[in-house]
Amino acid sequence: MNVKSVEKLEKSMVALTIEASAEEFEAAIEKAYRKNRGRIAIPGFRKGKAPRKIIETMYGAEIFYEDAINDLYPDLFAQAAEQEKLDTVAYPEVELLEANKEGFSFKATVAVRPEVKLGKYKGLTAPKETVKVAEKDIDEELKPYIQRATRMVDVERKAKKGDTVTIDFEGFMDGKAFDGGKGDNYDLELGSGSFIPGFEDQLIGVKPGAEKDVNVTFPEEYQAEELAGKPAVFKVTVHAVKEKQTPALDDEFAKDVSEFETLAALRKDLGDKLTERRERQANSAFEEALLDQVTENMTVEIPEAMVEMRAQQMLEDYAQRITSQGIPFEQYLAMTGLTVDMLKLQASEGAARQVKTDLALRAVAEAEKIEVTEEDIAAECERLAQQYGMPAEKVKEIVPAADLTRDLSNQKAAKVIFDSAKAGKAPAKKATKKDETKAEEKPAKKTAAKKTDAKVEEKPAKKTAAKKTETKAEEKKPAAKKTTKKAKSEE
Repeated sequence: MNVKSVEKLEKSMVALTIEASAEEFEAAIEKAYRKNRGRIAIPGFRKGKAPRKIIETMYGAEIFYEDAINDLYPDLFAQAAEQEKLDTVAYPEVELLEANKEGFSFKATVAVRPEVKLGKYKGLTAPKETVKVAEKDIDEELKPYIQRATRMVDVERKAKKGDTVTIDFEGFMDGKAFDGGKGDNYDLELGSGSFIPGFEDQLIGVKPGAEKDVNVTFPEEYQAEELAGKPAVFKVTVHAVKEKQTPALDDEFAKDVSEFETLAALRKDLGDKLTERRERQANSAFEEALLDQVTENMTVEIPEAMVEMRAQQMLEDYAQRITSQGIPFEQYLAMTGLTVDMLKLQASEGAARQVKTDLALRAVAEAEKIEVTEEDIAAECERLAQQYGMPAEKVKEIVPAADLTRDLSNQKAAKVIFDSAKAGKAPAKKATKKDETKAEEKPAKKTAAKKTDAKVEEKPAKKTAAKKTETKAEEKKPAAKKTTKKAKSEE
């Protein structure tokens, strides 16, 4: 391998011209021949038995070139990047320049970690919310406990809003029953808006055992087109009327729904937990505002490829989480009406932020001469082991030491920023040049409408947004990505 030239381009891009020797190319061609010979038919020879010279004579000497190049160039690029001490942050774009029996040459254009000029990063000021928890906030925290302890009790009175009625219903249009308009022993909460407008209101006042015709008109935008905008009659039989019976808020209630002996103790625990949660949120917002200031104060030209690669990693992490939940990713996309491109575009803004933050923290670590010791790494492995319930040795096998070192270095750099900062009024933002990595505006999220039977229940279409992924700011070191067109081999 020979690096013929190294050219520094704009926005932290570098172009390498790399040559493979005749010996390297010959070894790769021989490997490609052995890999593909079983698929190539030559008259007079059984598949896989034809000599390489015969195949090259019949199909041309170049038949194995592309497979050989695709197999060899990633290693050559990695060697060249190491030789030239390039800190690459994305996959290279590769262009084949020449290939013959004397070897081949290619041009690899790759993004490298950009130079960062730090501005002010210590002694910053950012707003920090003062955490307060009022009694009404604790009341809200208590509501799920009350809901779980609430019982539905049969009553013999007339139904009112908020009650639940158990009904049979069947819908008719022009005297004929229509598909999807029938239900038996259906529990309907009056006032919930579960059914089409007007249906629930007409059941207010009914008693158990009553029969009633409910006249409605389907909305113009109803999902079943054959029913949209048309009048219908539903014949309803009421089996039961039920009211919610909420528990008395006393010490017995606290014993039933929690491990506490008194209501006061339960409320105190809910208040403490809410305070702790809000303090974490306030600290997180404070720290995020400080990091935003550090990135705004620094000067850097971020290569687009660096952000694109981070967005791709975020998308892959998200797809893996969806799959781990038992949902094939392709099925998830079909269910939500989203596409890979849409998700990647949504991730691009977060990717740009993560890249900038990581660059800033690494620059601070260098400026502060921060070091990560073996003891730091061992302690982090123990922490992760406890968090995920596995031996520390297993953590060391799974997580590369280099990744742990970078993460710990970034954490120490962030601590320098946070420890020197104070809460107060944030400084006014300066007008700055638009960042090269500014994310495009997000398009409206597309949602696939579910095909359903026409039912009296009218459920509005839900928009499904891509869940924001929480991933580490550090990019993984990319190897060369195979981009050249695969050589064809005839059968």
